[in-house]
Amino acid sequence: MPRTRTPVVPGWFTAEGEEFRLLGTRCRACGSMFFPREDSFCRSPGCAGTELDEVPLSRRGRVWSYTDGRYRPPAPYVSDPEAEWQPYTLIAVELAAERMVVLGQGAPGVTLADLAVGMEVEAVPGVLNEDAEHIWTTWNWRPVTGKRS
Repeated sequence: MPRTRTPVVPGWFTAEGEEFRLLGTRCRACGSMFFPREDSFCRSPGCAGTELDEVPLSRRGRVWSYTDGRYRPPAPYVSDPEAEWQPYTLIAVELAAERMVVLGQGAPGVTLADLAVGMEVEAVPGVLNEDAEHIWTTWNWRPVTGKRS
């Protein structure tokens, strides 16, 4: 039986493929943008806006900071406790147009040695976990080039 591809958090990113994008929201009153998305009220101080529109965020940005995770995080992080733990790369990215920082894991194979503050990366579809019924999807960051800028 085929497994179902299921977003880890519904509504935070588009379907997979070339047009993969993170999804945020923008306040109609003041124009503030949010990720993770906000669907109830504007989180901007001094704005009482309650109408927020879904907006696709920039696919690319620049590395703001990065580190690696060398331990298995506690629940609700999804991982198989029987499997050997594999460290992962965690990247904070400042999105090009929105000027906001979004955290995410590096794409498979991306290590600390592949990263530098200021280098360009892009959001790509990723897999957080798999079980017998589901492939739990998320986003990853992948370097666009090996050059710093």
